Amino acid sequence: MSDINIHIQNSDSTITSLQAPTDMGLSLMEFLKGNEYDILATCGGLALCATCHVEVVKGYEILSEISNDEYAMLDTLPNITDTSRLSCQLKLSPDMEGLTVKVMGDGLS
Repeated sequence: MSDINIHIQNSDSTITSLQAPTDMGLSLMEFLKGNEYDILATCGGLALCATCHVEVVKGYEILSEISNDEYAMLDTLPNITDTSRLSCQLKLSPDMEGLTVKVMGDGLS
């Protein structure tokens, strides 16, 4: 099976669970946008705008290592957390089963 369960923590702390395909090369950002989450993705997934900022609530340790460019972009945000990531930099993979994220946006609005 190539689908995984991704959980999104909503602003009211409820959790929405969605099935995400891992065989299409999608990033978490593309998947969230496709499910109508409010992500601007102004730069189109190049890690240049931070409008796809998510806080990883569960599963941070299973993600790929953060790049210097991604960290530099996150470091410009007022609402960065210890488990912040840019969802455009996270390609969906079977290892991400059960990942829980909270959409943070750029924190500037």
